[in-house]
Amino acid sequence: MQKDTMTSRERWLAVLQRTKSDRVPMDYWATSETTQILLKHLGCETEKELYHRLHIDKPVTVRPRYRGPSFGRYFDPGSNDPVTGLAVSAGTGNDLFGNTYRAVDYGTGMYVECIDHALSHFHTVEEIEKHVTWPSADWWDYSIIPSQIKGNEDSPIRGGGSEPFLVYKYLRGDEQAAVDLVENPELVHHCLDKLFEYSYQLTLRIYEQIPGKVTITYVAEDLGAQDNLLYSPAVIREFLLPRMKRMIDLVHESGAFVVHHDDGAIRKILPDLIEIGIDALNPVQWRCSGMDREELKREFGDVLIFHGGVDNQHTLPFGSVEEVRKEVIDNLRLLGQGGGYILSPCHNMQSITPVQNIVTLYETGYEYGASFL
Repeated sequence: MQKDTMTSRERWLAVLQRTKSDRVPMDYWATSETTQILLKHLGCETEKELYHRLHIDKPVTVRPRYRGPSFGRYFDPGSNDPVTGLAVSAGTGNDLFGNTYRAVDYGTGMYVECIDHALSHFHTVEEIEKHVTWPSADWWDYSIIPSQIKGNEDSPIRGGGSEPFLVYKYLRGDEQAAVDLVENPELVHHCLDKLFEYSYQLTLRIYEQIPGKVTITYVAEDLGAQDNLLYSPAVIREFLLPRMKRMIDLVHESGAFVVHHDDGAIRKILPDLIEIGIDALNPVQWRCSGMDREELKREFGDVLIFHGGVDNQHTLPFGSVEEVRKEVIDNLRLLGQGGGYILSPCHNMQSITPVQNIVTLYETGYEYGASFL
């Protein structure tokens, strides 16, 4: 087993720029409960120590600090994601849009779920504009961002991004949001314009604080289910792709790379996503229809970096150590042959995942990470 000769930042950049890396980079996605279990098992006091122990190349995320209005209701500004404006870690409370959330324990992890949708009762653009104050990029303090990369110069930096249709679904509710695409397209277009512009301006200001330092930006949407797209290609092309391209162009103009997070069976729309400029695809859920690893690599490996690929619906939580080890090696061989792969779980590892399976994932990745380059 060779020793590392690159920093994590250099390793990510080598893969993204399609130059030679010393090994495949490894990323980490897990619920907070899972991380705490892993820390205890390994005897690590901090997540940074954990990453070092398992040779994980996790990016450091930079974000501004909220300084906007409190809205006169229960509101924890520190729990809101600056990119989406949504509540991400509060137990119960509101986000920047007035959506209400509650923490729900699923037995394998605690997730914050939206229980009241701020725009669910409106029917027209006029009603929304009369009652809603859209979040502004001015509500955030970006001056703290340079300090967040100090001491992290050897790590890839993640900053900015967008996932506006996710926000729209929280604002309207999943069912109504889907109906709106057919019955109320004017309202969808209006709201998405507002949401994209907010994300665009916020991302631009992050880049301005640390010019040339951001490595990756997530331009995301969940468009796939287990066996097909959630929405028709025509709907995706009308409502999402043109706006996503504007954000992608900003990322590229700023010297960063686009990681497109998109769960499920998205094979039908993948050529369109490549055409608008995504650089890397996450999470590569290869058990879903049309997402065969060998086919994806053969058809798109010359234009697309693959990120993820280690199944956390079956293999990681329920497989044996030997099955995890085999899947990691298969991913390195199928997705990493000749470069272009970042090893990671397909999504957040849950707390029911055996600790030894998680350790095996990264130990195997480190052991074989240079074998197929």
